[in-house]
Amino acid sequence: MMKQIVFLITLVIGFLAASQMAFAGGGATGFINAGTFALVIELGVALFVVFLAWIVKDKLKIGIPKLLQGVFIWIAAYIVFRVILQPPIPFTLLAVYMGIITIAIFLYCSIDPDSWEQFSEPIRAMLQDDTGKAKAYRYVTFTALPLLIGFGTYSKMVPKFEEPVELRTVHPAPPASINVHGEIIDLQRVLNPFRVDNEGKYLDVGKEVGDFKNNPFAEDASQYLKNVKEGGEIFFGTAGCMFCHGDNLDGKGMFAFAFNPIPANFADPGTIAQLQENFVFWRVTKGGPGVPRETFPWASAMPPWEKHLTKDEMWKVILFEYWHTEFFPRTFGS
Repeated sequence: MMKQIVFLITLVIGFLAASQMAFAGGGATGFINAGTFALVIELGVALFVVFLAWIVKDKLKIGIPKLLQGVFIWIAAYIVFRVILQPPIPFTLLAVYMGIITIAIFLYCSIDPDSWEQFSEPIRAMLQDDTGKAKAYRYVTFTALPLLIGFGTYSKMVPKFEEPVELRTVHPAPPASINVHGEIIDLQRVLNPFRVDNEGKYLDVGKEVGDFKNNPFAEDASQYLKNVKEGGEIFFGTAGCMFCHGDNLDGKGMFAFAFNPIPANFADPGTIAQLQENFVFWRVTKGGPGVPRETFPWASAMPPWEKHLTKDEMWKVILFEYWHTEFFPRTFGS
C-alpha cells in the first residue's frame, strides 16, 4: 500500500513540475503558438484527472466517497476555468460554467438511489448524529461557512484603491470641436470670453498676475476680478464644486474620498497649470461621461456641467480656478 501511495504522489509531482517548466519557458515553442499550447494544457489536465481517478480506483483500490468525488471535480473544474484557461474569462461567465458543473455533479451523484445514499450519508450524519466526531464537524461547518461568506462579501464590497496596471492617459487629447447647448465650439480657437481688461479687450495670459493678490469684492476691482468673483460664487454656491474639489481647490472636499480617483487637486502644478483653458472647458462641459476610452480604467465622477450651467457660467468658474490657484493656463507653444 505504501508503494502505491508513493507512486501516486510521484505521478502528481511529476505532472505539476512538467506544467511549471512548460509555463516558465513561455508556454509556447517554435512548433505551436501560445493559444494551441493553452488548449493542449487544458486537454492534458482533463485527461490527467481521468487517468488519476482510474489509478486511484482500479489500481490503488482506494475508495473515494461520492461526496469527496463531487468536491474534487468541482475544485478541478474551477482551477481549469479560473487559472489554466487563458485568456481569463469574465466572472459572470465563470459563474455560469460553475453552475453547470454543480448541476452535473448533482446529477452524477444522484443517478441511482445507492449513489445518492452514498453521497448524502456524510451530510446526514454530520447534521443528525450525536457522536463527538459529528458534533465537531457540525461546529466547524457552521462556524466556517458564515465566516467564509462574510469574508467573500467584504472582499467584494470593500473599495479598491490600487493603481490599475493598465496604461492610462491622464490628459487625453480633446476633440476638435464640441456641441454645447446647440452651439458648435471650435476647441482649438475658442478663448475664454471673460478674460478681459477694463476696456473689454482680451487679457493675454500672464497679464492678470497683478490681480492675483487683489480683492475681487473691492469697489474698484477690475473687470477681470469682477468676473472672477462671479466664477467663485458659482463654484461655491450654484454648482457646489467645493464639496468635491475643496474650499482651497486641493481636491479634498467633504465628498472627495467617496470617489476613486478623488477629484483633481487644482492647487497641484501638475493639473490645470499644465492645461489650456479650452481643454478645461471641454472637461467641465462634458464631465466624466465625456472622457474617451483611453482614460479608463480610472474614469471621472464629475457630472457634465453643461446640463446644469450656462456656457458663461462655466467659463467664469474656470477663470476663478486659475485666479485662486495663481496659475496661468497653458497657451499654444508654452
